[in-house]
Amino acid sequence: MADTHDSAWWRSAAIYQIYPRSFADGNGDGIGDIAGIRARLTHLRDLGVDALWISPWYVSPMADAGYDVADYRDIDPLFGTREEAEALIAEAHDLGLRVIVDMVPNHCSDQHPWFRAAVAAGPGSAERGLFHFRPGKGENGELPPNDWQSCFGGPAWTRLPDGEWYLHLFAPEQPDFNWDRPEVREEFESILRFWFDRGVDGFRIDVASMLIKQEGLPDRSSLPEGAPPPESDRPEVHEVYRAWRRIADSYEGERAFVGELWVSAESLARYLRPDELHTGFNFPYLQAAWDPAALRKVIDETIAQHAPVGAPATWVLGNHDTTRPVTRYGRADTTYVTRRHGLPVDLDLGTRRARAAALLSFALPGSVYVYQGEELGLWEVEDIPLHQRQDPTLEQSGGEDLGRDGCRVPIPWEGDETPFGFSPQGAEAELWLPQPPAWKDHTVAAEAGDPDSMLELYRAALRIRRTEPSLGDGTLTWLPSGDGVLAFARCEDFACVVNLSEAPVELPAHTGRLLTSGPLDRGLLPPDTAAWLRTG
Repeated sequence: MADTHDSAWWRSAAIYQIYPRSFADGNGDGIGDIAGIRARLTHLRDLGVDALWISPWYVSPMADAGYDVADYRDIDPLFGTREEAEALIAEAHDLGLRVIVDMVPNHCSDQHPWFRAAVAAGPGSAERGLFHFRPGKGENGELPPNDWQSCFGGPAWTRLPDGEWYLHLFAPEQPDFNWDRPEVREEFESILRFWFDRGVDGFRIDVASMLIKQEGLPDRSSLPEGAPPPESDRPEVHEVYRAWRRIADSYEGERAFVGELWVSAESLARYLRPDELHTGFNFPYLQAAWDPAALRKVIDETIAQHAPVGAPATWVLGNHDTTRPVTRYGRADTTYVTRRHGLPVDLDLGTRRARAAALLSFALPGSVYVYQGEELGLWEVEDIPLHQRQDPTLEQSGGEDLGRDGCRVPIPWEGDETPFGFSPQGAEAELWLPQPPAWKDHTVAAEAGDPDSMLELYRAALRIRRTEPSLGDGTLTWLPSGDGVLAFARCEDFACVVNLSEAPVELPAHTGRLLTSGPLDRGLLPPDTAAWLRTG
């Protein structure tokens, strides 16, 4: 495995995603913050990750949990101060941890100074040109300018009192920038430099494919069948990322980008060319069923897609937008396409599969992401009362989609009752989302030192992954295996075997066992169990 401090640290890194409001609360208001992250940095060091990715911490009205940014150069008081952020970056570096922060370039908040000025300036103004303002259709302009729909549900347009409509591919409080305007491009290049100058090691780029819209903003229904979407994956977006890459390359320490790229397999590699983004999230892997054929197919396709551009793959089981793996793998249908609430879940089965999936992911070539709480075996919290849910998806979908709150519940640290150490002792404020009482057995303190816990499995796996030369970036060779079994070698002396069949199977020839996701059954590898083997 490549040393994470060399010039290509991002090719092999294990990166931990922090959702700030749900990681740790330092000031007792029931919401996570920078003080809480700083106090828990040693957890990440001891876990064995190489970097942390922090979801948006910028000034925001929080219409979409910080993905509606009002000031990209400052920290929201909910989380702390810019001085605290700079101290966090320095402290993480002292512990050997790199820091990636979110960048949200497709849209801002409706409270951003530029948008407020655009609203005030009126139709036809230069200020409105920085966004997508259009007159409506219909006799009196009462219909949206086109048929585009918001990703959160409903029309992607909102009308102002002066009659014009503005585009928002997400919530109405998140107007889309017009990336055809050079002022927008120059502003974001300046923002990148601002945070690079303060020591961040990279950026995760939110909805990275959606910046550029098709000229004229045509109705989707007017396009030929099979035509590329008019609001995403436009060829002009690559000019933006080539400019960003030049900025990153001008800094010491190999700064890196990872793109949130919900694009076709054919498109993904174009974003990862040597002069564009360094990596992109591997969503087909996240979506794949717990099925040997499906997993092998997506692994092969991922490696093949990345090879021509020389980019490393990323392996992701979950994030702040998706159903937690323990829940998904415990259902009859283990695929992930959209959030599905209320389906029967076998948490014991889901946990066994999630443990095996972790070893599978950590053994694959490239970099890997861990979403906070996965290392504790946390499950999706699906019984949050409606009046406590906060995701805007709930309202915009008319209640059809309960939203993403279930994977965003504050994680438990210690103790036998809520808030499980999430807030300081004696704090009286309620948590922003309620924790299930059953998490008392899944706190960091409860799992630490327990050899059978998810936490100790993750610690052991990440420790081996960091020190094992065969792991991280590199190649993979499939090994002969029976039906329902995935087996592959990394270099000449390491093998990973995952049993997805319904019966125990024999392990291939090996000279030692490095780690298993569960106990063996009289020397056999049980169903839904993975093993790391020394073969040389």
